[in-house]
Amino acid sequence: MAGPHSQHDDIDREVAASPAASAAATAGLKVKESGAGILPPFRRNEMWKYFGPAFVASIAYIDPGNFATNIQGGSRFGYRLLWVLLWSNAMAILIQYLSAKLGIVTGLTLPQNCRKHFSRPMAIALWVAAEVAAIATDLAEFLGAALGLYLLFGPALLARGWSATQSLLAAALVSTVLVFGILALDLAGFRWFERGIMVFLAIIGACYAIEVFLVHPDWQSAALHAVLPTFAVGSKKDLSDSVYLAVSMLGATVMPHVIYLHSALVQPRLIEMAPPPKRVLPAMVREYLRYELIDVFVAMNGAWLINSAMIIMAAVAFTHGVVVDDVEVAYKTLGPLLGPMAAGAFAIALLCSGLSSSTVGVMAGQVIIEGFLNIRFPIFVRRLITIIPAIAVIATGFSPLKIIVLSQAVLSFTLPAALIPLLILTNRHGVMGDFASAGRTRVAGWACVGIIVSLNVVLLVQLAMG
Repeated sequence: MAGPHSQHDDIDREVAASPAASAAATAGLKVKESGAGILPPFRRNEMWKYFGPAFVASIAYIDPGNFATNIQGGSRFGYRLLWVLLWSNAMAILIQYLSAKLGIVTGLTLPQNCRKHFSRPMAIALWVAAEVAAIATDLAEFLGAALGLYLLFGPALLARGWSATQSLLAAALVSTVLVFGILALDLAGFRWFERGIMVFLAIIGACYAIEVFLVHPDWQSAALHAVLPTFAVGSKKDLSDSVYLAVSMLGATVMPHVIYLHSALVQPRLIEMAPPPKRVLPAMVREYLRYELIDVFVAMNGAWLINSAMIIMAAVAFTHGVVVDDVEVAYKTLGPLLGPMAAGAFAIALLCSGLSSSTVGVMAGQVIIEGFLNIRFPIFVRRLITIIPAIAVIATGFSPLKIIVLSQAVLSFTLPAALIPLLILTNRHGVMGDFASAGRTRVAGWACVGIIVSLNVVLLVQLAMG
């Protein structure tokens, strides 16, 4: 399936121009034991310069799709599905680190590496799967941003005679403008964009800290279900629904589009850290990988805590016979149960999640199309194109929450198309040199793919049997 191909000569030129790749080719990615090749000691102050890429990637792990699946999972099955988040997060840490590692070592993104090392038909097939994932992601995230605005300001519009659909469409248009504004941060430099995303993360985390404080959860029960894998077994329907939600939660947590994106997010620092003539030495690669592992570990665990807080809040708050299958129902239920502060925090968190993750989704879409097809695609044009499906869904009056949950199941099915190429590439010495994955990392990676595919097969059988 893989191997260098003559039709990829343009990629070979890119690789030749890539600082990290040229270093790998000339130095064999080996760190000498003397002189400048010795890895400098770990420096805490230095670490902050490397924080950022994983935090941008992590925003996709707490996007509106997570709100939708976590609210349904918590309200219907209590703490029972918390274990899905724990194990999904463990997978996310491994996968995101491998994505970043591929980008750091080769100097190319995952889509660019696929185009270089796989046959053209295979690369096109992978691009199609990646675009499906990107569209599903954009749909969920943009709908979430529009819903957040609608929950905050929709009542005022409804009081003025607007219909619910008109109000939601207006919120979608405002969301578009706001996302363009966030994208403009990147024009000021990648660090400004990273800081902006970190601010959104902090707001979402603060909102859910308030929610958890208000509901007073049973921490012992929550901890038990976080480590004990179980599904609902009360009835055949409960079992089927809990498996469906588990797969959706997996798709909402291990997001395929940021597997592609993370390999691109590390590139600006890779160039910045290299001294003139912008050639990255193997020792620098090792140092970057060390700090990036910390970046990934901190960011992904932060996202896991926020996701867990969503389920815990829903498990405790929605236990009064209320069927929560809609974000608006959740918002309106929280007010009477826990007070206006809880409802307001929920809406603000959803808005921040939708705006920031939608921005990250657009960037991922740009990385996908440029990397696989080797074309330049303006990011603002990408944003305009991807809002069309979301606007159409809003205009038809379908339940946004049901569409969001369905989109997360779609993401779970497209995950192998991102994971398998990533594992193949990071396992190859011809691609990674001495940085190729160790045996235990390969086992863990393929185990992740096996779990995801197995859950998808179970879901397909359930759907086929009605």
